[in-house]
Amino acid sequence: AQSLSVGPGHGGNEAAFPAIPAYRARLKSTSVEHGTGRKAAGSACLGPSGYYPSEGEGGGRPAPRPVTTLISKSAGLDSVPSSPQAPRAALPLQHDAQMDYYGTRLATCSSDRSVKIFDVRNGGQILIADLRGHEGPVWQVAWAHPMYGSLLASCSYDRKVVVWKEESGTWEKTHEHTGHDSSVNSVCWAPHDYGLILACGSSDGAISLLTYTGEGQWEAKKINNAHTIGCNAVSWAPAVVPGSLIDQPSGQKPNYIKKFASGGCDNLIKLWKEEEDGQWKEEQKLEAHSDWVRDVAWAPSIGLPTSTIASCSQDGRVFIWTCDDASGSTWSPKLLHKFNDVVWHVSWSITANILAVSGGDNKVTLWKESVDGQWVCISDVNKGQGSVSASATESQQNEQ
Repeated sequence: AQSLSVGPGHGGNEAAFPAIPAYRARLKSTSVEHGTGRKAAGSACLGPSGYYPSEGEGGGRPAPRPVTTLISKSAGLDSVPSSPQAPRAALPLQHDAQMDYYGTRLATCSSDRSVKIFDVRNGGQILIADLRGHEGPVWQVAWAHPMYGSLLASCSYDRKVVVWKEESGTWEKTHEHTGHDSSVNSVCWAPHDYGLILACGSSDGAISLLTYTGEGQWEAKKINNAHTIGCNAVSWAPAVVPGSLIDQPSGQKPNYIKKFASGGCDNLIKLWKEEEDGQWKEEQKLEAHSDWVRDVAWAPSIGLPTSTIASCSQDGRVFIWTCDDASGSTWSPKLLHKFNDVVWHVSWSITANILAVSGGDNKVTLWKESVDGQWVCISDVNKGQGSVSASATESQQNEQ
């Protein structure tokens, strides 16, 4: 895999979005700068936290959890091209960085309201697009599956979700969703098997499902009051029926049921399922965290009987949730680790055997389940230093 999405750190642009004194102390300057040669951990880009209270904009709701991407060195990103648009000291903070399906392009977003796309083939770092369409900090970006063309979604504090499309080498805004009353904190494309569907979580507590219906038209459905105070993260379940690798008769078309997980400021993880009438219903409510859930990540699957979800929280804990029954009604949490600071982001490797974790301790750690069912840290990266502990590297080599 060219990229592992993980998360961490603090950050904010105090000049553009003055924070009230109570929260200003939470802002740090350890994030990677958007479009500059500065980096974190040699291969990690980190993002925002806290609040961006602003009169008449975003309703003063909490900003999303910061996000980073852990990019493998094979991506060739030792640095990002310099930006001539502002003096170094005034450059905004980068909030998210995501590789596309083929690992040839990198999309980033930041507090300067921009989305930038870089060509990173053959170790290069060429800025190929600077997309302007948001009116506030852009929190997150997400690439759609390439079978639908070059599509990129972005969400912002300005309450908007924008879908960008590349045609003949030119990127343009193809759709703008303005159905939320507050900051939109998370966007996630559904598995391509379901069609072109985008889930969006907002600080207004609602989750929107945007579906492309053809001829440039999008249909929007909204789950109101999905999370009290706000929704921080959304993650789709894989388009694989649990146990189908073992039980599915050959040649029979699988019965896909659309599901996704969400995490919110009510300390809950909720699982949502699409009913036969097309409406979305809360299927499960998972309780284990004692503070805001900052991120959720549904693990990829090849059809084994067990479904797995990772969650992290303001309480510093990361849980691994597993479900072994076919009905999907019984989920059991297992504490992966209790960190000494907030955990911002979790992300699975493409094979779902390694979990990347990032948080306020300024570290990116990689975890793997051992044969006895215990989760072991196999890599410990200090942001800004690019160093991986020798013991972790040796452990990986031994396991390989």
